[in-house]
Amino acid sequence: MSDTVVVGLDVGGTSTRAAALTLAGRRLGTGCAGGGNPTSHGAERAAAELLAALRQALADVDPARVRAGTIGLAGAARLLADPAGRDTFDRAWREAGLRCPYTVHGDALVAYASGTASPDGTVLIAGTGAIAAQVRDLRLDRVADGHGWLLGDAGSGFWLGREAVRRLLADLDRGRTPGQLTAAVLAELLGSAEVADRPRDTVDTVIQAVTRRPPVELARLAPLVVAAAQAGEPVAAGLIAEAAAHLAESVTRIRPVDADSPIVLGGGLLTGDTPLAAGVRGEIGRRWPAAPLRSAGDGAAAAAWLAARDLPEVTDPGHLHARLVSPTT
Repeated sequence: MSDTVVVGLDVGGTSTRAAALTLAGRRLGTGCAGGGNPTSHGAERAAAELLAALRQALADVDPARVRAGTIGLAGAARLLADPAGRDTFDRAWREAGLRCPYTVHGDALVAYASGTASPDGTVLIAGTGAIAAQVRDLRLDRVADGHGWLLGDAGSGFWLGREAVRRLLADLDRGRTPGQLTAAVLAELLGSAEVADRPRDTVDTVIQAVTRRPPVELARLAPLVVAAAQAGEPVAAGLIAEAAAHLAESVTRIRPVDADSPIVLGGGLLTGDTPLAAGVRGEIGRRWPAAPLRSAGDGAAAAAWLAARDLPEVTDPGHLHARLVSPTT
């Protein structure tokens, strides 16, 4: 059994990560390539990045040893519903030398599996966007938010960035001198925190600076909010508290009030030591005090575990999770 190899891929909008592991937990190779989300980059480019990451992970592995694989992917349902898109991934899989079957799961399920082996629970992810999902028997059951920047993603990096700009514009409308957070936002957008003699001129320039770029780029302002909140700036602290409440509310839409199954926190805003992570942990702890709270970990390893658990020689998926997702070597 220890010689059996499984492959997992965690495919995101900015990076694609691959891992090849034995069932004994030995990591034989890893790979990293550019963003491979077919929704944002197109199926051909996504498949090319997937192939690049796979080739790195399999550089010292005979592909014939690989028995199963899983691809974790944002927009998995759209890929599976598109024969042409699925064909590009099939070709990339074969070009990597793999002849075993592979499955495609949503990135939310892979994030959940990277934090726990429990078949039932909840995952909450906050990065550029935000989504919550209920997991049953290691399948996504119900989903809340993830509606995108225009209609949802409350509490996300985009939300924090947009709200910070709104606070800046409100300060300028009132003729106030920008505070610590809003001055930092102004400097990031315009290259200077100086306000024109006519504040409305600065308002117009800020609006132009924002609207000339793709809306989702407002998420790049989120670190300014986090840093200001860490420094105790009251406006930033208020935004962090609002974001935490929004994220917890998304979970309440899909999770029973008496549930005691695990909750996994994922995404860059919730897995690090940030004020938002602390705020969300506090909100979750108050609402579900009996629920184990976990952080998402290695998505590629979790994807490999999802592939491996269906192999006939795997009799204890929980023990296997400890070996693969937290390998000893």
